[in-house]
Amino acid sequence: MAQSEKETIMSETQPKQSVFSFSVRDDKVGVITIDVPGEKVNTLKAEFVEQFLTVFEMAQQASGLKGLVIVSGKPDTFIAGADITMIEGCQTEEDATELAEKGQRLFAQIANYPLPVVAAIHGACLGGGLELALACHIRVCSLDDKTRLGLPEVQLGLLPGSGGTQRLPRLIGVSAALDIILTGRQLKAKQAQRLGVVDDAVPLEILLDVAVQYVKKGIPKRKPLAWSQRILASTLGRPLLFHMVHQKTRAKTHGHYPAPERIINVVRTGLEKGLKKGFQAEAKAFGELAMSPESAALRSLFFASTSLKNETGSSEQPAEIKSVGILGGGLMGGGIANVTMTRGNLPVRIKDINQNGINQALKYTWDILSKRVKQRRLKSSDRSRQMALISGTTDYSGFRQADIVVEAVFEDLALKRKMVAEVEEHSKPETIFASNTSSLPICQIAEIASRPEQVIGLHYFSPVDKMPLVEVIPHAGTSEKTIATAVALAKKQGKTAIVVGDKAGFYVNRILSPYINEAGYCLAEGEPIDHIDKALVDFGFPIGPINLLDEVGIDVGTKIIPILVAQLGSRFTAPGFLDAVLKDNRKGKKNGRGFYSYGAKQNKFWPFGNKTKEVDASIYSLLKIKPHAKMQPSDIAQRCMMLMLNEAVRCLDEGIIRSPRDGDIGAVFGIGFPPFLGGPFRYIDRLGSDKVVAILRRLEQQHGERFIPCEYLVQMSEQKKKFYK
Repeated sequence: MAQSEKETIMSETQPKQSVFSFSVRDDKVGVITIDVPGEKVNTLKAEFVEQFLTVFEMAQQASGLKGLVIVSGKPDTFIAGADITMIEGCQTEEDATELAEKGQRLFAQIANYPLPVVAAIHGACLGGGLELALACHIRVCSLDDKTRLGLPEVQLGLLPGSGGTQRLPRLIGVSAALDIILTGRQLKAKQAQRLGVVDDAVPLEILLDVAVQYVKKGIPKRKPLAWSQRILASTLGRPLLFHMVHQKTRAKTHGHYPAPERIINVVRTGLEKGLKKGFQAEAKAFGELAMSPESAALRSLFFASTSLKNETGSSEQPAEIKSVGILGGGLMGGGIANVTMTRGNLPVRIKDINQNGINQALKYTWDILSKRVKQRRLKSSDRSRQMALISGTTDYSGFRQADIVVEAVFEDLALKRKMVAEVEEHSKPETIFASNTSSLPICQIAEIASRPEQVIGLHYFSPVDKMPLVEVIPHAGTSEKTIATAVALAKKQGKTAIVVGDKAGFYVNRILSPYINEAGYCLAEGEPIDHIDKALVDFGFPIGPINLLDEVGIDVGTKIIPILVAQLGSRFTAPGFLDAVLKDNRKGKKNGRGFYSYGAKQNKFWPFGNKTKEVDASIYSLLKIKPHAKMQPSDIAQRCMMLMLNEAVRCLDEGIIRSPRDGDIGAVFGIGFPPFLGGPFRYIDRLGSDKVVAILRRLEQQHGERFIPCEYLVQMSEQKKKFYK
């Protein structure tokens, strides 16, 4: 609270450890400050209800009070949401329903308060935080870039359980509300004001003063919704609206995520049967969703990624990173440079063998930033400021300042070794060399290094600006400080980093290869390409395996196969027809010739690919295959999935990944493993290791020894153990 004569505290009687403090200004406006002790951000917990009610009683006893302003005591957060660990303490649907009802009852106290209550919002106002604000009579937010408003519960397989599904549609209209609740997207201040989520957006410096003025004006009469929104909410427009929303939602979720369907139904219940019935439906749906396996899986991923953000990956602290060098201005190098400067706010120096490569890398970032400017998500002045952080060179000038150099040249061992020697010659002794390789062992790259302890792998995924994962790959001689610094760089770039072992394929590509290979074996048996891909998309993957191979490049995707076979065995042997595909100069999307046709305009899907492209029918004659769908889609999905699960367990047993948590994050963030299943290890726990072993043994009898269950998985089955408690 800003200090001025008008803000003299008249009474401050709350204990120091209370989450809520109450004060009355000399102009008779009460201020409730939310500040959870010992936490960086405010989150709501069930045990805070009594404290809040006590504050409300104090407010009611204050003589001459004109109204209340609710503010945060945290510098950059209003309320980041409800503490979702509360759900872990619920044993039944009834427990979770009661949790939602507590929130509803609390916010009803605010909504029914006879004096005006104004939420003065600065920073994150998400989930339960926005539900609290929606219960207030007026909402004012700061124009600060840190201010974000949203209801992200759907991303955890839940719905807003404290009135959000009922109050938001009544405030801004059902169509706009459904868009916010179903996507979980976050609104900036101006967006929120434009939609009517907040009544005003003002500079932070005057936020409290403006909120106080709104209190003095009294509880406002709400303006009627726009004509279009009233039509959509009417008995005439409502059936069409909900039919369209259901169709669109089903097309996105394939029925795997129950939360969106429940959100739609609960919103409709409230509109058709009234607020009371809407609240009841909301609480009941919250309880059921909280106990669903899909929400449990999504919450586990949330906790896993959150815990990784707080880890250095090492027993030592990272070195300070002030400048980064990039070798190679191609798609990967340009992408790595982009996230380093735009998210990490670090100066980047790119080296390429020619000026065209440098120009390509600069254009990559310029185009991304220009798109944001066009969308009004970025000011042109900010684009200029960010572009000033990137520069290029055809020699090593400027690399003496680099704290870490990321190499993103061709997958050639001799070339990468040459890069190590040159960087050591032209950089300072402390500089770390990180290779962005997808297949070459880091130990082999480090063999010629004079400082092998400062050589490490950083495996990014394409497109770099969209894919959230980075594999950090130390070799046996990599120092702990180098590991910590590589992880720190990945975090600055906005990535989730997992530390993996230095063995062929590392983790992500190692579990992906048998999955794609098996899709190839299904094709060799005559299953149509689009039938195979659809089976895996319907199972929950964002893109089918053969489509994925086209997207990453058939030549690139198959290059790792001989390395995997040589180091790990014949189970990685790919179908023989791939040689014919490569000899026919089919590289996939990048040269317009692959398993699919690329002549027509395509719709984007996930970070790459699309839903509408057609199979190149000439591929069947090349492969001497007469396509005919004989297998059930579930059988195709099972064959591909079981090999991935089996290989993931092998990776854990061999120490390639440090924990099931890392394995689940790597699979979901790296290759789009269905999030509602929680990752390979959560999925095995859900099925039961004994069932997984039984399926693998059946598939072994039908299709060969590549399906032999690994020893560790058999032991888990025999001992009836789970990967997670």
